[in-house]
Amino acid sequence: MRLTLFNILLFVLLAGNISYSQEIAILKYGGGGDWYSNPTAIPNLIRFCNQNISTRIKTRTQNVEVGSIDIFQYPFIHMTGHGNVFFSKDEADNLRNYLLSGGFIHIDDNYGMEPFLRKELKKVFPNKELIELSNNHPIFNQKFKFPNGLPKIHEHDGKRPQALGIFHEERLVLLFTFESDLGDGWENPEIHNDPEEVRLKALRMGANIVQYVFEN
Repeated sequence: MRLTLFNILLFVLLAGNISYSQEIAILKYGGGGDWYSNPTAIPNLIRFCNQNISTRIKTRTQNVEVGSIDIFQYPFIHMTGHGNVFFSKDEADNLRNYLLSGGFIHIDDNYGMEPFLRKELKKVFPNKELIELSNNHPIFNQKFKFPNGLPKIHEHDGKRPQALGIFHEERLVLLFTFESDLGDGWENPEIHNDPEEVRLKALRMGANIVQYVFEN
């Protein structure tokens, strides 16, 4: 879907609502990957943020399709999954227009998504690369401090956790968290049986991401 003058005007109108009502949506994508994984993660993160960083985010999240104009209603979109990701040309165009118009997406690899995602992101931003964020990036220095950068929540391949970003005019528009599994740490405690200190570390990092997006 190409960004028409109507769409631009609609986004400007919706932006007023965005600044007044903080909301997070879950991105629904094609390719067979389980975009719906970690169903308790975002509601739990929202509750933690509302209690700890004075946000007023609605705890009931919406699912939005990557090719839909509905994504322009949300300042923050979360994407996760384990497997394949596919964007059509229109979907890639729509996501790019959303991000360039002021939107933000956090993509959390739930293990196995990374090689497919990298390929599809080339459709969204053919001339941009994922850049690793340094440990002194503001996203690690919001209310909660992470001097060593992105925390490790679940172990998969023994690789270090990485926070990778895409920037537009010096603004971080896309954050990809890889080999960390933040979303698993946000889930209800009985799902993964993580120690409370591990869950708290994941929730604090998530709150930093939310605070960075809504206050910058």
